[in-house]
Amino acid sequence: MGEIVLYGIPNCDTVKKARDWFEKRSIAYRFHDYKKAGIEKDKLEEWVLEFGWEPILNKRGTTFRGLPDVLKQDIDGDKAIMLMAAHPEMIKRPIVEGGDSPIIGYDSTAYEVLCGIDN
Repeated sequence: MGEIVLYGIPNCDTVKKARDWFEKRSIAYRFHDYKKAGIEKDKLEEWVLEFGWEPILNKRGTTFRGLPDVLKQDIDGDKAIMLMAAHPEMIKRPIVEGGDSPIIGYDSTAYEVLCGIDN
């Protein structure tokens, strides 16, 4: 297991839940705040290459819903990356890296596997 990096925004309830999960178990992680640090296009490309854009682009949030219709149509990987780079709050939260494959969304079972916790 490498360094655990939790990507998200601090006021997101799901991100808070994930951060609490790691903190209650005294598991070290680095928080990458999209609002302060943004997100590198290379990182988005890496995630989209592994998972496709659909699980990563949050189309249910207010930011996506507030986009002009022309931007919400005909989305492909390149367009999704462009949208998420311009508006990181549209990235599904949290994304946790540190193992073989990133974990998208809150998943305590996957966090246990990542951290080698036996139940």
